[in-house]
Amino acid sequence: MASSCSRTCLQYLLHLAHDNLDFRLPSPFWCLNSLTEEDVRSVMARSVCAKSAFELWGRGRTHSELRTSLLNYSPEKMSPYVHKESTYRINVYTFNKTLLFADRIKKIDALEYLPFEGTVSLKSPQHIFCLLEDYGTDPNNIPEHPNYVYFGRWIADGQRELIRSHSVKSRHFIGNTSMDAGLSFIMTNHAKVKENDLVFDPFVGTGSLLVACSHFGAYVCGTDIDYNTIHGKGRSSRKNQKWRGPDENIRANLRQYGTQKMYVDVMVSDASKPVWRNAALFDAIITDPPYGIRESTRKTGSHKDIAKAPDGSYADSHVPVSQAYNLSDIFADLLHFSAQHLVVGGRLVYWLPVYRPEYCEEMIPHHACLQLVSNCEQTLSSHTSRRLITMEKIKEPKENRASYSELDGLAGAPDPRCSPYHGHNAFREKYFSGLNKRSSKEDTRADVDGK
Repeated sequence: MASSCSRTCLQYLLHLAHDNLDFRLPSPFWCLNSLTEEDVRSVMARSVCAKSAFELWGRGRTHSELRTSLLNYSPEKMSPYVHKESTYRINVYTFNKTLLFADRIKKIDALEYLPFEGTVSLKSPQHIFCLLEDYGTDPNNIPEHPNYVYFGRWIADGQRELIRSHSVKSRHFIGNTSMDAGLSFIMTNHAKVKENDLVFDPFVGTGSLLVACSHFGAYVCGTDIDYNTIHGKGRSSRKNQKWRGPDENIRANLRQYGTQKMYVDVMVSDASKPVWRNAALFDAIITDPPYGIRESTRKTGSHKDIAKAPDGSYADSHVPVSQAYNLSDIFADLLHFSAQHLVVGGRLVYWLPVYRPEYCEEMIPHHACLQLVSNCEQTLSSHTSRRLITMEKIKEPKENRASYSELDGLAGAPDPRCSPYHGHNAFREKYFSGLNKRSSKEDTRADVDGK
């Protein structure tokens, strides 16, 4: 029992990756309490935001404080890693500063007070220890001495390699709006995608999200209204390539990464129209709806009166046409669809574009069957951003209820400022109005400089 308790009470240090660091935070290092080593390893086996995790042995604002902290660390917790039969190596990592090799050696030699009795092995040590120095987050104001220093035993690295190996630059089939590999894996983790899950993307595009989900063993499928994208036809998005090749499609992307067996299928379909049987089918729904910036927001339909058969079907000669698909309708339909077709406990993860000067939390779409889990911001410009919204299904919708009667977010916002999607493509208009304002300011500044 005592051994179990001591493991539970260990403290760990998480080193966040530089490109995912919010510079409003004072440090890239996070301390995690009350976790087991297995917990930390399971997190690092999925995380693309963290570089490494360490079992924290000591820390301080100066090396003198670090020494005191290390000497007070439990010898019983140290002993399995410092005995005579062990081999080890000590690395020195600095954040926001580069040290000369000679300086690194001096810092390692200064740790001679630690009770290491084993043999140093630089190539294949049994245990790796790290001295980490934090020099702040301002590259233009690097202090002479670190703000904080840490020492600990290396536990595991994150999955940063996935960002490189799944880079859109080397992917077989891409489009203008293919999701960045890092963001795709972050969305997959938010959805808690696991082996043998069935994951659906209603705005699948070139399938970047399906690629990420299939990596973790989930079966994937999707729909999109764009026939050319689904079938890999039309103009290519690559430089110096006019038309897409004969084997450019989503299935080829999964084949490229060795996950073709997880591919269920994709089909041309309108996200505003019900095409699935009324049942809980999916463990997760992950998507990036179009915003009307680089991809149009459209659905099938017409403002004209078109005669239908008594059963609601169109005549054989009917040719579907498209019309504007308001952003408010896109998200209302998405939440309603998720409430109908997610299993209880399943998650919906999607991007919501917002105009930052008008943003408030009340504008986040809500549904009585879906609980908001997280709301994260990715800044796009000084006036626009998009929010990564994660929701979890907590109950089944009531039977025989109107399609959108359980939606209470967009239409019922108490503050009139919180209705950014009222009317067609409000975000698009505000996005380009912001660009025009910035452009006009630059032109005015250029004229003044010219004078």
